[in-house]
Amino acid sequence: MTLPTNPNPLPPAPASDRDVTLAGLLADVERRIADTLAAERDRWSSVDPRCGPFVDVVAALSTAKGKLLRPRFCLLGYLAVGGEAARLGSAVDAAAAVELLHSFALLRDDVLDDSPLRRGMTTAHEWHAADHRDRALRGEPRRYGEGVANLAADLAHVYADRLTRPLPEAARAVWDELRVEVTVGQYLDIAVAAEGVADPDLSRWIAICKSGRYTIQRPLQFGAALAGRPELAAAFAEYGTALGEAFQFRDDLIDAFGDSRETGKPAGLDLARFKMSYLLSLAVGRDERIRRLAAAPGGPAEALRMRELLVETGVAEEVEQRIARLVEDARRAVVDAPLVPRWRAELLDLTSLVAYRDR
Repeated sequence: MTLPTNPNPLPPAPASDRDVTLAGLLADVERRIADTLAAERDRWSSVDPRCGPFVDVVAALSTAKGKLLRPRFCLLGYLAVGGEAARLGSAVDAAAAVELLHSFALLRDDVLDDSPLRRGMTTAHEWHAADHRDRALRGEPRRYGEGVANLAADLAHVYADRLTRPLPEAARAVWDELRVEVTVGQYLDIAVAAEGVADPDLSRWIAICKSGRYTIQRPLQFGAALAGRPELAAAFAEYGTALGEAFQFRDDLIDAFGDSRETGKPAGLDLARFKMSYLLSLAVGRDERIRRLAAAPGGPAEALRMRELLVETGVAEEVEQRIARLVEDARRAVVDAPLVPRWRAELLDLTSLVAYRDR
């Protein structure tokens, strides 16, 4: 039996920059991911029928029409520094790898947070725990569900890494740093929450490491390194650090004040579980009532009271003002950088989309 190892190649890249659109490239990224996972599903289903649904755990998250922010920034990093149209296939592979890595991170994050919803769907660990109970399988349902989700996360990580294998060494170095940072940031996130540490500086660093660099800075630098323009890494670092921080602060506000029907995930989860976001770290240092609530995390009633206090004490407004300053910092970082004007304009437009989104 011969097993396929690679999906069908992408069609040839456009002949000139005039033919290139970001929407078209993102569609190529989605197709690359879908083709990769479809080929893997067929491959492993021929070994055992259980394996197809296992690959589908990755596919369900990776093809669920998310925001595609990370592949968007990866592609813009390549295009904005003048990456060659003839090598856009490699840029699409890199962007697809970044999105598959995001699926890895979400699967793992949902287990760590014990979150029941993601993008409006039951999370993988919850679904498989329920399946275990429904079929009266042996063992403990929760451990089974979490095991399946963690293994699916590993599978997404392997597929992501495989897409980066042909890339130049300089691009692979950025890729490796991205993976290390998001893992260390995730560890510190759960460690600080478990210890109940309220340190705004540390929470800010975790937000930058776990989310900001991973979402914006490193994907931009990944694309620039692929194009052979590492000298623009500093401008992308300045832009990515500022906008990445704004991105995470908006996440904090969405968790605290968002509508789960709009966001597709539970609202108030970080507050109820004393997850030391920058928002909560600031608030704990500001008000004794918040400190008392945070010392003994409760349920929906306590989360609601925490939201009220975040507004009453002015912490929520302070974070909004900080987001506005960070957006201006990000814009200044690229407005005079030696970038292709068309793609610089896209980067400037994205600052508002990222910082003022509602989910």
